[in-house]
Amino acid sequence: MLGAASLLTLVTLAGLVAGFAREWLLVASWGAGARTDCFIIAMFLSEAVRSILAAGLLTSSALALWQGRTAGQRGLWFSQLSMALGLGSIGLAVVIGLAAPWLVSLMGPGLSSAQLAAAVPAMRILAWSLPGMVLQAWWAVPRQASGHFLLAGMGSLLYNLPALLYLCWQRHQAQEDGLSWAFVAGSAAMAVVMLPAAVGSGLRPVSLRGSRSTLLELGRKLLPLLGSAMAGQGLTLLERIVASYLGEGVVTAVNLARKLINLPLIALQSLNQVLLSLMSRREGERVALLRKGLAAVTVVSLPPALGLMLGSPALVSMLFPKVQGAAVVVPLLAGYASVLVLAGWNTLLARYHYAEGDTRGPVLAELRGSLLQAVSLPLLAWAFGSLGIVWALLLGTLLTERLLLNVPALRAGLGLWPQAAVSAVWLVLAWWGLKPLLAPQPWWQLAEASLAGLACLLFMAAWLRPWRA
Repeated sequence: MLGAASLLTLVTLAGLVAGFAREWLLVASWGAGARTDCFIIAMFLSEAVRSILAAGLLTSSALALWQGRTAGQRGLWFSQLSMALGLGSIGLAVVIGLAAPWLVSLMGPGLSSAQLAAAVPAMRILAWSLPGMVLQAWWAVPRQASGHFLLAGMGSLLYNLPALLYLCWQRHQAQEDGLSWAFVAGSAAMAVVMLPAAVGSGLRPVSLRGSRSTLLELGRKLLPLLGSAMAGQGLTLLERIVASYLGEGVVTAVNLARKLINLPLIALQSLNQVLLSLMSRREGERVALLRKGLAAVTVVSLPPALGLMLGSPALVSMLFPKVQGAAVVVPLLAGYASVLVLAGWNTLLARYHYAEGDTRGPVLAELRGSLLQAVSLPLLAWAFGSLGIVWALLLGTLLTERLLLNVPALRAGLGLWPQAAVSAVWLVLAWWGLKPLLAPQPWWQLAEASLAGLACLLFMAAWLRPWRA
């Protein structure tokens, strides 16, 4: 389990680093101001779709369907759904293009009309990245069903690389339309790389005649997961809407903080994908695998969370030394880091429910948590500014976790409460005890934060030892 997750992590981490480098170059070239805010709003829908697919939406819903078919049935099933999903994504791109003026106004109501108008052409171009993303995610299903994860894990790197190269080449001369087409090229590369493996899995030109029952079967599995994923992205959109009222550059700051948090989260995503595959094949071992997976999540997520909390001022000052408005990223980054462990647990608990064939339970849990976050977000943002976004996220995450654990099979205990108590002690001691003692110089501060994270990693690994048989 850990070996497969580690290999997948290395591949996808390269893509995530490329994605963060892309964001860094964008802010360094355009600044943390209204222009960058507008482009981030234009990117929201395409990034939301990519995030949903990368989190395993299609694989979580289709793995059991693939496993339930004979080798002779899989080719037609796979090909018909490839055709349907490809055509559906093209139709969605057309709809987004037509609705772009209304969509940008919805997503950034706090920005001026001139700023929002500049985001419309970029959104129309970026919509054409959807077909490549959808096909890449769907074509990964047979690979992951057989335990092969690396080829699909290259998707993030392929998507981000053209945009990164464009920004390196153009820098301050970079334009919104050129950057948007670079993302479209990256999404096409994602699908092209997966095409030979898809053909090997049975992909061929077929008619959609007689595919209605197949589509309905996938839809019944997909809709609950899609509802959950859309609730999460709706909250991200609400964050953008609230941030657009908090001042110029706050949308960019929220986006940057989330990108930095995604660096350690990619290891959790890889572990979740591997565990879902294992739990779907080992019915009698699911709770034991879940217990081991939760221990691994704690070991993987707590040290980087602690390091990011302590090193956030140094990171921001080093990454954006001359960028006006970047200082607002610091408290957001530290706050998001504190929720990292809880978010990792919730994702893995949802995978356990999926392996059990229950897609409705996780959706209801996440919807209730999302509702609490959505209701509290405007109030907390009004009271605490940008930090209110973090407090609302923490409330929603805690409620979701409580509901995911409330099933008979998990009531015997998973060892989470001792892990939660120890994690809280580490974070509290680090923030109130160690942070005031750190050196003011960025390099020394970052080194000391890294040492604290390393000490936390060694302690948690020695205690939990998730590699044990």
